[in-house]
Amino acid sequence: MNIPYPLLQTIRSPDDLRQLARAQLPTLASELRAYLIDSVAKTGGHLSSNLGTVELTVALHYVFNTPHDRVVWDVGHQTYPHKILTGRRERMASLRQLGGLSGFPQRGESEFDAFGTAHSSTSISAALGMALASRIKGEDRHAIAVIGDGAMTAGMAFEALNNAGVSDCNLLVILNDNDMSISPPVGALNRHLARLLSGQFYAAAKNAGKTVLKGAPPLFELAKRFEESAKGMVKPITLFEKFGFNYVGPIDGHDVETLVSVLENIKQLKGPQFLHVVTKKGQGYKLAEADPVAYHGPGKFDPAVGLQQASGVAKLTFTQVFGQWLCDMAAADLRLVGITPAMREGSGMVEFEERFPGRFFDVGIAEQHALTFAAGLACEGLKPVVAIYSTFLQRAYDQLIHDVAIQNLPVVFALDRAGLVGADGATHAGAYDIPYLRCIPNISIACPADENECRQLLSTAYAQNTPVAVRYPRGSGAGVPLQRGLEPLPFGRGELRRQGQRVAILVFGTLLYPALEAAQRLNASVVNMRWAKPLDLELLLKVAAEHEALVTLEEGAVMGGAGSAVLEALAAARLTRAVLQLGLRDEFIEHGDPARLLALQGLDASGIESAIQARFFQ
Repeated sequence: MNIPYPLLQTIRSPDDLRQLARAQLPTLASELRAYLIDSVAKTGGHLSSNLGTVELTVALHYVFNTPHDRVVWDVGHQTYPHKILTGRRERMASLRQLGGLSGFPQRGESEFDAFGTAHSSTSISAALGMALASRIKGEDRHAIAVIGDGAMTAGMAFEALNNAGVSDCNLLVILNDNDMSISPPVGALNRHLARLLSGQFYAAAKNAGKTVLKGAPPLFELAKRFEESAKGMVKPITLFEKFGFNYVGPIDGHDVETLVSVLENIKQLKGPQFLHVVTKKGQGYKLAEADPVAYHGPGKFDPAVGLQQASGVAKLTFTQVFGQWLCDMAAADLRLVGITPAMREGSGMVEFEERFPGRFFDVGIAEQHALTFAAGLACEGLKPVVAIYSTFLQRAYDQLIHDVAIQNLPVVFALDRAGLVGADGATHAGAYDIPYLRCIPNISIACPADENECRQLLSTAYAQNTPVAVRYPRGSGAGVPLQRGLEPLPFGRGELRRQGQRVAILVFGTLLYPALEAAQRLNASVVNMRWAKPLDLELLLKVAAEHEALVTLEEGAVMGGAGSAVLEALAAARLTRAVLQLGLRDEFIEHGDPARLLALQGLDASGIESAIQARFFQ
């Protein structure tokens, strides 16, 4: 009987892997890559990055005694081979589905997931903590951080390197250098690493110098000394050794037998070690190699055919609406500049970069820098628009307060992925932006209900001379046609969308449409509040005076959210009303279908109706 993946089927844990002969590892890697393609094609998920880490994953689990030895993966979406080899192969069919495997490492999912990762550049700090904990506890274990070249652009990675280099602990940092973050990599460090990969200038200069000067010993010795001092200009060895690491590399990250040999040697060394591994995103699947961005996070597809354009006319996503608005506003106002922290594609800025390259800035995975950079631009009279995911803005909270808000600078924050994000789960959910933004003076928060309103509120935000955030979800909305102009809506004003009796539902954002559906059956009023800060107090107090009870509705954390703002406003006005707050409960919401997750939170039309019925109509 022909058994698919015959060698891979024998691997139930890394203990089984370590029983293989080294000569069997290339075959295992080949089967693992084929299984990975077949698996992700059925479920969707991250593909290119995982194809690039197959051999490295095999080698790490072969050489190190996992889970006793700790491996921390950065960013974390490159861990599908790791999951397959650590007893989760048969659960891959549930990947990123409700109740199934996470697309990222999770400590609660497996003892082999040493640290939960999903945001970049945390691995070195976490692995250093583990290494020092082992030393303090007198335990003999290794700590390994696997970090991508894109993640190495973040300041946190260098903060950790700086600390680790003087810690005198057994830490191994592996730079998985594929010259490809989600967006094309940027920055001086990346250019430095890219030059290294050819190595031709360094090798040619070194060999030519030795050949030419060999007959003159004093000059030859001088040339050797110059070579040592010049290494830092063409190799990263000096950079990382200055941090206190022993640098090894670069080596081929797809040669599993060489990887095993090098890792076994490094395993015997003491102190901080730095291994530079060169890999290729999409390795082994030609379509992904040719277009690693498209295959970064594909949906379901046929591996034999590849990704196909969807048939029919699809509704615009909020991301596309933002991208179109950005280009239109940039054409109308030469002061506009667009900034993204390494999410050009995800934030819908590809066309903007093509049309306005001099006003497009991808700062790399450096959210803190992105905000202070925007503040500097704003100080000089430009109008920065920072396109950033809600969950990533959290990483620059100090800069948001200190550098933007205190100085009251006119920066527009286009907050994509506000609310639930589905398959990426709790780490990527934009659940907290309303609570963490509305407590900051000078900042305003707009919550568009649909695509057209998103465009209009972006124009409203841009017209202000203060910082404004416009939050919108992943995916498409109600399908409301766009008005192609740049006309703004009134600042801080909402609208009554449905007149009913007894109960008024105050909606902040895209839950307006399920609220209207529920209200139809309840004969309730519906108010499209549009702004979480400032609240439309005139409208709020009018509606409160005309109704017995109020319901606040938001796709964000209830605690401290827009509903809390309504309660505060009513209290300040000394107006007492029964208020039901609906939103995301005080819990981390895991991965799954977005519609199903909203329903489980009681935020679909039937859930909204049931909650109101139970509270006010019993």
